[in-house]
Amino acid sequence: MEKQALPASSCSLVLLEETKKSPLLLSNGGGGYPPAATNGSLVPVTAAGSGGGGACAGPDKKGSVVAGPGYPERETWTRQMDFIMSCVGFAVGLGNVWRFPYLCYKNGGGVFLIPYLLIVFVGGIPIFFLEIALGQFMKAGSINVWNIAPLFKGLGYASMVIVFFCNTYYIMVLAWGFYYLIKSFNSNLPWSSCDNEWNTPSCIEIFRQQDCNGSLANITITGNMTCAELANARSPIIEFWENKVLNISSGLEEAGHIHWELMLCLMFVWVLVYFCVWKGVKSTGKIVYFTATFPYVVLIILLVRGVTLPGAYDGIMYYIKPDWSKLEEAQVWIDAGTQIFFSYAIGLGALTALGSYNRFNNDCYKDAFVLALINSGTSFFAGFVVFSILGFMAAEQGVDISQVAESGPGLAFIAYPKAVSLMPVAPLWAALFFFMLLLLGLDSQFVGVEGFVTGILDLFPGKYYHRYKREIAVAICCLLCFIIDLSMVTQGGMYVFQLFDYYSASGMTLLWQAFWECIVVAWVYGADRFMDDVARMIGYRPFPWMKWCWSFITPCVCMGIFLFHLVNYKPLTYNNVYVYPWWGEVIGWCLALSSMLCIPVSLLYKLFRAKGSFKERWAHLTNPVWGAHHLEYMAPDIKSLTSLSPGTDDNKVIIFESVM
Repeated sequence: MEKQALPASSCSLVLLEETKKSPLLLSNGGGGYPPAATNGSLVPVTAAGSGGGGACAGPDKKGSVVAGPGYPERETWTRQMDFIMSCVGFAVGLGNVWRFPYLCYKNGGGVFLIPYLLIVFVGGIPIFFLEIALGQFMKAGSINVWNIAPLFKGLGYASMVIVFFCNTYYIMVLAWGFYYLIKSFNSNLPWSSCDNEWNTPSCIEIFRQQDCNGSLANITITGNMTCAELANARSPIIEFWENKVLNISSGLEEAGHIHWELMLCLMFVWVLVYFCVWKGVKSTGKIVYFTATFPYVVLIILLVRGVTLPGAYDGIMYYIKPDWSKLEEAQVWIDAGTQIFFSYAIGLGALTALGSYNRFNNDCYKDAFVLALINSGTSFFAGFVVFSILGFMAAEQGVDISQVAESGPGLAFIAYPKAVSLMPVAPLWAALFFFMLLLLGLDSQFVGVEGFVTGILDLFPGKYYHRYKREIAVAICCLLCFIIDLSMVTQGGMYVFQLFDYYSASGMTLLWQAFWECIVVAWVYGADRFMDDVARMIGYRPFPWMKWCWSFITPCVCMGIFLFHLVNYKPLTYNNVYVYPWWGEVIGWCLALSSMLCIPVSLLYKLFRAKGSFKERWAHLTNPVWGAHHLEYMAPDIKSLTSLSPGTDDNKVIIFESVM
């Protein structure tokens, strides 16, 4: 539909005229417009650093601000595909490759898809869409986006804390992956033999466990090792991982020295992230075309290689064979819900930041479904790649697949490297795998840092303009994270990494965040109001299912899984052997509560600081603060939005777009 330009400087005059014609424009549900002013006028103001664009500001009935301060003109994606690829790069990450396949085989194979897909539609897609649409509507990062209900701005601070912690520890996986990638360029893979300086006398290259049973406990089967001794033997890949890469100490209390090779890898990855993010979304949007698509090329190559290996069929069948009895177990449903929140990157605020760079009338509703399909489809596809290789590994070692199937770093740095070491031309397959791992993690890291920096920069209006403000902010963020990461490249670094992974960005913190996001949008701001706002942007009203999910279904799902996690909480251990000391758990809970408490503490602080009765404080603090762009997009002759639905001819909303 043809769009007409509305000069920003004339917004008050047009707004006043349209108020007389169509009160819908200034109603509480009116597409982001402030309540009608009692004096019937709005005053155009030009804010410093706004590039000359005018912002309409004026008091509502309660006298609160209805248009926020001016900000520099916000960047937008060069093309909409940049946004899609950035979301794919961020949401499709290591969890799709190393967590979903493991959960699938563990929870009944193909049967796991039933609870998984159900929670995708009642939790994953609704919140995924909510975060992107909220960022696009407010054109702000994870903090200022909650100007939609300023009392709950603690949600923004909470997401910033979570994504900061996530950026801090997630990059360690990339540092390990880069280290393995470098070591892959050897004619003989260093983790394939026991004749290295880091190996111990208990190292053994070939495990012939099929020759052992209870009656042969003292029979020598290989070299000078008996079956009884074989139970305590260690694989060269495990010794390479623990003795060489991690050089792991006895516990969290023994930090030890810094592993300088790993520190250099970490430094290289951070420098790479910095130069990919420092110029903003216009440069990041181009880089993700490679980092988001090339892993699919590698996955296809690895799948073609995997299915040609002996034992691949057994591995794949083990992955997808349904076990219907598993549907009766509560843990299966909890695992499905937790995986959705992890793999869809919900609650981190980065999706909100990505959405804020969209054009105001971008169809984010359609984008949400496309991205959900890509995300879940990648998870399912990666399972075939992983289990074809693990089936081969199990066949080579003569053990059951359950003994080689692992999740997390165990799959990436133990099971898979061991499998490729058994293949012909092993260095090639190892290099391909770790290059894919590096790219999968890099684009997630790019967007995580971008989301954090966007939230920080949005706190500083145009009057704080500095030519290199973004570059300096990104540098400070990367440097601060690197300093914290130094604790993870020590001998006790793995224990620190697990603390961050288990507590700071865990299922509990993400579920808590998602629960409050739904409550604030659906019950404080109003689900119907937000549906109207979305209709103003995309031209039609989304299916009512979204509103029902935000209001009832998704909060119940989030809180149910959250309480299950809380009730079934188990202290953190390493390899099911080392139990963390009490003070280690205290540090972990401090990491978790540092984000979770942002919401109630910020809410109580704002309420106590405000004046008037509780009702007056609530009304004032939940009144949205709008930006100039909300008054630039206007619909003069709009029909009642409640009657609009997708796919009809009368559902098109006329949008007036500023040329600014």
